Amino acid sequence: MLTEERQHLILKQLEEQKAVKVIELTELLGASESTIRRDLNYLDQQGKLVKVHGGATVKEQSMTAVEYDMTTKSALNLSEKQRIAQYSASLIEKDDFVYIDAGSTTEYMIDYIEQPAEYVTNGISHARKLAMKGFRVHLLGGEYKLATEAIIGIEAVRSLSAYHFTKAFMGTNGISIVGGFSTPDTQEACVKGEAIHRAYQAYVLADHTKFNMDSCITFAKLKEAQILTDQKPAQNYEDYTVVKEV
Repeated sequence: MLTEERQHLILKQLEEQKAVKVIELTELLGASESTIRRDLNYLDQQGKLVKVHGGATVKEQSMTAVEYDMTTKSALNLSEKQRIAQYSASLIEKDDFVYIDAGSTTEYMIDYIEQPAEYVTNGISHARKLAMKGFRVHLLGGEYKLATEAIIGIEAVRSLSAYHFTKAFMGTNGISIVGGFSTPDTQEACVKGEAIHRAYQAYVLADHTKFNMDSCITFAKLKEAQILTDQKPAQNYEDYTVVKEV
């Protein structure tokens, strides 16, 4: 049995039972204890389970209300964000009408955009970078939020009501099967939700640390957007939406 296949079966068994023992896995998979322990060590390092004495358990759901500033967020999981950003930019075609949400991964995305599509954003730095690349860009009106450098609030939501996007690229603070896509700010959540509803195709750009995390406000259900990530989670999110590992 290939390593990838064996590890997939371990995660499937863990999803069903919530906890597994090494001895049970050796019997189920026909592998040695040392092989199973190596698999569990690797999957633990990848953040897909929690290794415990004699076996493993599922990674528990977490709750966060923390909102880092853009400087801090931009430095977190940098290589993963850049990989997601590069792939996301490749999805844009020249005739698209694109919404780009404020956020660190979506800002990195602009570095890789080549298509002269038309763009709308609520990110101040995003608008500047798009304009400097020679693209036509529209900036939403509304309240300026310093921490995320985003335009938020009811005026921004009203601005969005006139638009119909071919594609929307969104950021998120948390992703979970129960809580969907979430963020800690109510006004920012309203803008995110409206942008997704106005898009023919919506993509949420999220590195692997965002999975199994709930923030304060849900702005969309999983079925409302595809997920672009650097690493798929152990839980089967693909039962609810498209998850693309890039």
